[in-house]
Amino acid sequence: MAAVLALAAVAGCGGGSAGGPGAGGGTVTVFAAASLTESFTRLGRDFEAARPGTNVVLNFAGSAALAAQINQGAPADVFASAATRNMATVTGAGNADGDPVVFVRNQLVVAVPRGNPRGVAGLADLARPGVKVALCAEQVPCGAAARTALDAASVALTPVTLEQDVRGALSKVRLGEVDAALVYRTDALAVAAEVTAVEFPESARAVNDYPIVALRDAPNPDGARAFVAYVRSERGRAVLTEAGFQAP
Repeated sequence: MAAVLALAAVAGCGGGSAGGPGAGGGTVTVFAAASLTESFTRLGRDFEAARPGTNVVLNFAGSAALAAQINQGAPADVFASAATRNMATVTGAGNADGDPVVFVRNQLVVAVPRGNPRGVAGLADLARPGVKVALCAEQVPCGAAARTALDAASVALTPVTLEQDVRGALSKVRLGEVDAALVYRTDALAVAAEVTAVEFPESARAVNDYPIVALRDAPNPDGARAFVAYVRSERGRAVLTEAGFQAP
């Protein structure tokens, strides 16, 4: 099961509304792609501060796993996916309240240990003998994007591991278990003190759109709509841009 990060409610300071309908009180449970961890943790705290009495509970995992949990009846108010394909499984099952909206985009980079000891300059270098590579499994957005990019570069490689979300792939680089991993630019930026991000042109062929939606059976429908509006507000855009996400 995906780990759940509960953000304690912020009391007292920072009152007033900010970018969204409804008071947004009570608990708001958000299922979000693993690549949104830092950004949504920050936005969750800001949302709580803007609405005293609100508690944001964040569940981060691969988008495919989150979509499956929602369709199996897991109680959630909001779903933010790293790809439209996984969002479509939720909307197709009738579990969305309205139409999803793409709020950011993301691209892949090659994450390597600081200093790039293997001298990786592009995707072709990942297929060199002895280079150990981590990828996401193809059913999750970062894995599907990696397959698109590798095909565009006509590069065939056999990864030493297939991870269930982008943070799993990145952790293999951070732990020194692989020489490189294909991850999102935002994830590499979040740990820039530990890894180097190598840009490659084929990433432009594998840009992921991130949609967000309030859920049909949300326990807190007002809070769900308010959180979605907050993510799309000027404050939300600023936090996401700072993290390296692109405007849709």
